[in-house]
Amino acid sequence: MKAVAVEQRVASSDHLLTADQVNANSSYIRMKRFVDIIGSFTGLILLSPIFLIVAILIKIEDPKGPVFFKQVRVGKDETEFHMYKFRSMVTDAEDRLKDLLVLNEVTGSMFKMKNDPRITKIGKFIRKTSIDELPQLWNVLKGEMSLVGPRPPLIREVVEYSLYDKQRLLVTPGCTGLWQVSGRNGIGFNEMVDLDITYIVNRDIFLDIKIIIKTVKCMINTNGAY
Repeated sequence: MKAVAVEQRVASSDHLLTADQVNANSSYIRMKRFVDIIGSFTGLILLSPIFLIVAILIKIEDPKGPVFFKQVRVGKDETEFHMYKFRSMVTDAEDRLKDLLVLNEVTGSMFKMKNDPRITKIGKFIRKTSIDELPQLWNVLKGEMSLVGPRPPLIREVVEYSLYDKQRLLVTPGCTGLWQVSGRNGIGFNEMVDLDITYIVNRDIFLDIKIIIKTVKCMINTNGAY
């Protein structure tokens, strides 16, 4: 089965998507942006009590550290931006990462580790429930992200991308996507890219809504999240 998957990826690499192709449906793109603005603005208001509670819990566990974690990510057309999360790790997490790379539990350029020693107690809960991702609604409101789309990668990850992998950077990155609702951390890097490209080719407003609904279900059923 793996050999077949590799052959399919090689064949697909001969027919890469272009920016003109993925942006051809201008009416969908305008509708998607409208939904993003309404959804993110409404979400920031309705979820503000959760923001406050999580902020207090983070400061109680680690008073000296910041509430929010800001990290440079790569978005549409390889544009860099600062993505926001609730801080779920110790303050020197980035410095300690280099010592943990050999323990990576997923394939490809991503780093995932189930029992990452850098994660705080409150961090384990907000990561398990994806609450740590809620501040990205601000990125959505600003237009740097969308509610649905490929997850924005790190710069060090993009450096290792093939031309096939870079197709996922043709669209605005999202807070959630097919990867999150199809197995999340149980899926390898190559499979994630394939899912992202499948989304890009087939995306429409109904698929976006379907993914959002499935994401809510995944937040309740936290299997596969860490």
